[in-house]
Amino acid sequence: MNKSHKIIVHNKQINRTISIEVPHGEYILRYFESQGEDLPFSCRNGCCTTCAVKVLSGDLDQSLGIGLSKEMQDKGYALLCIAKAIGPLEVETQDEDEVYEKQFGKFLSDMGTKAGNPFDI
Repeated sequence: MNKSHKIIVHNKQINRTISIEVPHGEYILRYFESQGEDLPFSCRNGCCTTCAVKVLSGDLDQSLGIGLSKEMQDKGYALLCIAKAIGPLEVETQDEDEVYEKQFGKFLSDMGTKAGNPFDI
């Protein structure tokens, strides 16, 4: 089976839209890079939020990632470094700090009020 899927990435950081046919089951970030397209990333292990995207339409497989909670995935967020192409897909890159805050902000805020801010002297 040599099926490929049209993957469209709206890269907000550089105001550019990129569309590439990605073979089924290939890692999206890695394949874009092999075609000379640079997308935001850091760890490549699905642990941080640098390569986070918002899914506008379509499906992907991100079962290997631990950097996004199930709740964030259910809200349409994904990590391109561990995402595999399984069908046509359109995504938009996100601001890493915003995604991090959406995922961990409440937890960090609660932690700070319960334990006090460790940086307060």
